[in-house]
Amino acid sequence: MIWREVVRLYDVGVSGLHRLLSHMDEIMSASVIVAVAGMEGALASVIGGLADCPVIAVPTSIGYGANFGGLSALLSMLNSCASGVSVVNIDNGFGAGYQASLINHIARK
Repeated sequence: MIWREVVRLYDVGVSGLHRLLSHMDEIMSASVIVAVAGMEGALASVIGGLADCPVIAVPTSIGYGANFGGLSALLSMLNSCASGVSVVNIDNGFGAGYQASLINHIARK
């Protein structure tokens, strides 16, 4: 079994875009990215526009404002115009991680 390195970036939402852009080396070297967002879900689109790898978007039910239990983030992510962005259901981090593992497995062959 081959292990892949997982890099976690926290607090890099689009409201502080400079925090995301300071991690461009990690973003551009990734083979797959799981983007988790809860307010309005724009993070997946922004990362999808920057990265040249698949992006798996995970809307969360936790957030502030009128997120409607994750529905607003889900709809934003589904409406992404960035290429290579796919979306899993609200709070489905397991599904996103499993899909990322499959993508890494294919990339290894």
